[in-house]
Amino acid sequence: MGIWKAKNKSYTTKQIKNEKMQLQKETLTTKFESIHHQAIVNVWHTSNWCTEKLKQTILPFEVTTQQFNILRILRGQNPSPATINLLKSRMLDKMSDTSRIVDRLVQKGLVIKESNAVDKRAVDIRISDKGLELLELMDQEVSLSVLISSNLTEQEATTLNDLLDKMRG
Repeated sequence: MGIWKAKNKSYTTKQIKNEKMQLQKETLTTKFESIHHQAIVNVWHTSNWCTEKLKQTILPFEVTTQQFNILRILRGQNPSPATINLLKSRMLDKMSDTSRIVDRLVQKGLVIKESNAVDKRAVDIRISDKGLELLELMDQEVSLSVLISSNLTEQEATTLNDLLDKMRG
């Protein structure tokens, strides 16, 4: 049985095969064209897994993952206003219809839209007190770190972050 070393951790051939088998089972894939192909499928699969876990976690708060993302961006901007373009540029899901999501948050009373005092064509978007209260409650009950901290050590999470940054160039 071979032993592979990766930054302070050794893996046996059997462990590597088991990790490959887990991805193959979960994606119902029998073969990858290369190790790089497997890595891309694994990243994509894991992204979907994280999204599903986050959806389940925030479901009781009656906001979507995109709404949650916008609320967190607006809280970071607070008390300064944001624009639709700023929100679009900072959202994790670049395919989201940001205007529609903001309108839904306005309907829920979590966000306030106002005309810009200087440029009447522009719209200022701010998080409301109700939105801040919701995020405070969510901060107490929702920990994004918990999604992976039981499976990865801090060192492994650091290595994962480094590798994902490297992958994006």
